[in-house]
Amino acid sequence: MKTVIAIIFAYFVNTRNKKWISKPIQSQNKTFKKLIKSASNTEFGQKHDFQNIYSHEQYQKRVPVRDYEQLKPYIEKAVAGYKDILWPGKPLYFAKTSGTTSGAKYIPITKESIKTHIKSARDALLNYFVKTKNFTLLKGKQMFLQGSPELEKKNGIYHGRLSGISAHYIPKLFLKNRKPSWKTNCIEDWEKKVDIIIQETIGEKMTIIAGIPSWVQMYFEKIVSSEGKTISEVFPDLSLYVYGGVSYEPYRKIFDKLFGKQIDTLATFPASEGFFGYQDQFGKGQTDLLLLLNNDIFYEFIKVEEFLKGNLARISLKDVELNVNYLLIISTSAGLWSYNIGDTIKFTSLEPFRIIVTGRIKHFLSAFGEHVISEEVEKAMEAATKLHNVAIREFTVAPNINPKEMLPHHEWYVEFESLPKDMLAFSKALDKEMTRLNIYYKDLIDGKILKSLEVISVIRGGFNQYMKSEGRLGGQNKVPRLSNDRKIADKLKTIST
Repeated sequence: MKTVIAIIFAYFVNTRNKKWISKPIQSQNKTFKKLIKSASNTEFGQKHDFQNIYSHEQYQKRVPVRDYEQLKPYIEKAVAGYKDILWPGKPLYFAKTSGTTSGAKYIPITKESIKTHIKSARDALLNYFVKTKNFTLLKGKQMFLQGSPELEKKNGIYHGRLSGISAHYIPKLFLKNRKPSWKTNCIEDWEKKVDIIIQETIGEKMTIIAGIPSWVQMYFEKIVSSEGKTISEVFPDLSLYVYGGVSYEPYRKIFDKLFGKQIDTLATFPASEGFFGYQDQFGKGQTDLLLLLNNDIFYEFIKVEEFLKGNLARISLKDVELNVNYLLIISTSAGLWSYNIGDTIKFTSLEPFRIIVTGRIKHFLSAFGEHVISEEVEKAMEAATKLHNVAIREFTVAPNINPKEMLPHHEWYVEFESLPKDMLAFSKALDKEMTRLNIYYKDLIDGKILKSLEVISVIRGGFNQYMKSEGRLGGQNKVPRLSNDRKIADKLKTIST
């Protein structure tokens, strides 16, 4: 009976979502007006004259683009317990994340914004059910590999990781059959947590598994090692893997081997700042994401090429173009106003608006003016691994600016599943693809400013060792694909072969 109700509800939600999908600009205009009106009496709204903002153009004149550091004075007031700062009332939560120049970030989550996070995650799965007709997944167990749901209360507001906060809002549809147990989810030691999760899931009818690829990979590998079977043999009913936050392509070959058979995948684009998109098509090679326009998020976009020149001119959805690399700027019902989240995207479709995530604006390599982005290194790695029939576990790229006996160059730190038969040929394939993808890099190579890239093999488990040493093992943590400095590279070098 519950499955029948779920099926009816899935079709209802899918039909309802078609309304805003078919009217994207109207949906964004409606969201814009709603956000401005709601926050007009907040400290931020009063300072930026929200009561007299009636158009996007007026908004742009009054509200500049800000990153976390620039918005921090307002956030600190909210963290201290003051109300009506960025959004009416007090936030329900602060999602604690890492990665700023001054330490941790505290991203506000309000009673309005948390609803959009949960609704979007739910709709992603419901859309999958409708499009694939694979409703049998509801009859098994679902496992969400996430951070601890234990929260710390400060000044009347709970603090924690986004995945931990979300654990308090698992839809009733999935709550009964959810794994791991609450007690296990609260374990902070990631390696211990994975071991206990394995104990809780072995023998269960697992149908859906979700989590960031690098950490799900650890879970899968431990199972394969202990059981001597593929994941599909251990979990014969498993038919969907849900991921978000990173590109799946670098992990695909290893996951295919671990699965032992074809498993559907569902890409999502969640962040502490909002849930921005999910995969809505499931044909071969279709992994782009439907941009969510009914989520209390107003989107703006800056061309990455212009941003790197210091030009912060931004456009709304109606003016975007296909295949242009944009920096994503958001205004939300959590009180983030023209906020630079640091993610870069490209539009793959304008009817409806679909995107791919191309990387992080802070995760780029331009030590020599080459402006290499995550999308380029991932495409180059994909091409080289296919050509040489090798699989990789993880990689990152950094500059070597002052080598002892050679020209400056890029160093690629790669943890291989198995080493290429010819490492030099593999390196050349990477370099050839990079010169094809990035004209600035090609010019530097041709002009003898840079020499060809160097691949440095990292020992098995080396990236996990690095993440553990940084206190970032598991959960939502991800290794940056690119760095403009050598902080990661120098640490990896001590554990490379």
